[in-house]
Amino acid sequence: MELKVINDKGQSTANLTASDELFGREYNQDLVHQLVTAYMANARSGNSKQKGRSEIAKSTKKPFAQKGTGRARAGMASSPLWRGGGKIFPNTGEENYTQKVNRKMYRAGIAAILSKLVSENRLMVVDSLTVNSPKTKQLAEKIKGLGLAANRLLIITDNVDENLYLSSRNLPNVLVLEANQADPVSLVRFPNVIVTRNAVAQIEEMFA
Repeated sequence: MELKVINDKGQSTANLTASDELFGREYNQDLVHQLVTAYMANARSGNSKQKGRSEIAKSTKKPFAQKGTGRARAGMASSPLWRGGGKIFPNTGEENYTQKVNRKMYRAGIAAILSKLVSENRLMVVDSLTVNSPKTKQLAEKIKGLGLAANRLLIITDNVDENLYLSSRNLPNVLVLEANQADPVSLVRFPNVIVTRNAVAQIEEMFA
């Protein structure tokens, strides 16, 4: 398939022949959902620790007599039924939330997301995107020149130089990544994506 390539002023320069398998695939919502869920779960660390009733620093003495008080019987104040008591099934801090996604599924999911972006005209291919100095204003003007607002924008380049990285840090809704760092969550999260011509070649090499 053909992808339109523009320069940093928003003017069309040429067409880029891209892989139909990567940019022209039918969208699979269930696969994309599974991929995004697994990616977020794999980034989760199981460091939440809770105390069981044996770890609560409370007396093990029976709080009150078994009978005659009119209250429900209780054995100790660390009971999970009581305020300040231990958890019944506490988190140990060693939980493993990872989900397995094989390589074929991952590639198909990335291709489905990229194809969806292309079909909805939300993916823009540029010759290159650089700034002369680490100035946020310069990058914001370049984005505006492409006909976009610096509002929830993902920029994927073949090589993130220091000026481009520093220029993007003060734009809270703009994320700059190298092609090998592109992930399904970022591709789904941002409504508009800018990809450089060389980054397209790298993405095809990785996923096509």
